[in-house]
Amino acid sequence: MTAFLALVRKDLILFLSDRRALIMTLVLPIVIAAFFGSLFGGGSRTSAIEVALVQQDASEIGNRIAAGLQADPNLRITPMSLPDAEQAVRKGAQKVAIVLPAGFGEAAGSALFGSGKKPEIPLLYDPSQPAVLGMVKGMLTQQVMSTVSAEMFGGKMGQDLTERSMRQLDEQARTDPASGALRDMLASVRKYQALPQKDGAAAGPSKGLSMPFTTADKQLSSGIAEQGYNAYAHSFAGMGVQFILFMGIDMGIAVLLAQRSGVWNRLLAAPVGLTRILLARAVSGAVIAFSLLCIVFAVAVAVFDVHIASVPGFLGMAFCFAVLTATLGLVIAAFGKTPEAARRIAMFAVLVMVMLGGAWLPSFLFPEWMQKLTMAVPTRWAVDGLDAVTWRGMDALAVMPAMGVLLGFALLFGLLAVWKFKRS
Repeated sequence: MTAFLALVRKDLILFLSDRRALIMTLVLPIVIAAFFGSLFGGGSRTSAIEVALVQQDASEIGNRIAAGLQADPNLRITPMSLPDAEQAVRKGAQKVAIVLPAGFGEAAGSALFGSGKKPEIPLLYDPSQPAVLGMVKGMLTQQVMSTVSAEMFGGKMGQDLTERSMRQLDEQARTDPASGALRDMLASVRKYQALPQKDGAAAGPSKGLSMPFTTADKQLSSGIAEQGYNAYAHSFAGMGVQFILFMGIDMGIAVLLAQRSGVWNRLLAAPVGLTRILLARAVSGAVIAFSLLCIVFAVAVAVFDVHIASVPGFLGMAFCFAVLTATLGLVIAAFGKTPEAARRIAMFAVLVMVMLGGAWLPSFLFPEWMQKLTMAVPTRWAVDGLDAVTWRGMDALAVMPAMGVLLGFALLFGLLAVWKFKRS
C-alpha cells in the first residue's frame, strides 16, 4: 500500500508542479464557458430581436402599426430607408427588415372585408435566421390585425371603405346572393361605426378585433433551479467535460513519453506489479479530474449565479466522470504507438465526443435521430447529468442512470487498457 500511495503522490506532484499547464487547465474552460454562456443568453434572460422598419405608408394605419411594433418589448425596431435596410440585413446587422409599402393601410382595410386584393408586406431576412423570421411574422400579424380592424370598425378610413364596399356589393348582389349577405353584414358594421366614441382615459377598449387569448408562461423545473434554463450552467458543464478530457489525454501521453524515456520500464522492474501501477495512475488521474471539475463549478456558482440543485448528485457525477477520464487516459496509453500520433488521434476522438455529447450546443437542439444516436456517447451522459443537477434542479436519484453509464464506460476502458498492457 505504501508503494501504491507513493505512485499516486508522485503523479499528483508532477501535475501540480507544472503551474502553467495547471492554470491553463483551469482558466480555459472557465473563460470559454463564460463566453458561450453569455452568447446563448446567460441565465434565463432573453434579448430583443433586432428588426429594421421601412415605413413607406404614412397613413394613420401605417403610423399605428409602426408605433405598435416599436412598443413591443420583444423587438428592437430601427427605422431605416429601404437601401439601408437591405444592406443591414445582408451584413447581418439586422435579422429582419419589415417593409410597410405605400397605400398598405387602405389596401388592407379593403381586403379585410374581402372586396380588395390582399396587400403584401415584404420581409427581408438573414438566411441564417429562419426561426427569427417566424417570430417576427407572428408579432407583425398581431399588430396588423389589431390596427387594421380598429380602423375599420371605428376610424374615418373604415367608414369610407365600408360605404365604398357596400356600393360595390349592391351591384354584385344582382347576380351573386352571397354578396347580398355580406352587404347586410357591412350595414351592421356601419351602424356600429356610427356609435359615439369615448375620449381620454375612459375610452375603454378599442372597437377593433384583438387577439382572443393571452398566454400565461410558466417555466417548470425541480428543486432550487426555478429560474429555468441557465446557459452558463450548460456551458460550464460542456467546457468542463471537454477540457478535463483533454487533461486525460495528457496523462495518457505522459505514459507514452515515460515508455520512450525508459522510466516506465524502471517502474515495471519495481516490486509493485503492472496492475498496481495502472491502478495508481487511474486513481491520481481521477483525483485531478474530480478536483478540476469541482473548482470549475465553484467559479460558476460564485461568479455566474449557477445553482447546484443537488450537491450529492453533482459530486456523484463528478466522481463518475473523473473515473471515466482516468481510464480514457489509460486506453490512450495502452493503444498509442507514439506520443505524437496518439495525441492527434485522441484529440480528434475527444472533439467528436464532446460535439456529439452536447458540450458545444445543447443536445435538445439536435435533430431527433442524432439525439438518439448520441446516447451511445459517454459525454452525452456526462453533460446531461451535470445539466440535471444544476439548472434542471433534479436530485441524485435522477442522475443514477447517467452515473451508471459513465462507470460502465470506465470499466470497459479500464479492462481494455489492462488487457492491452499485459499483452505488450
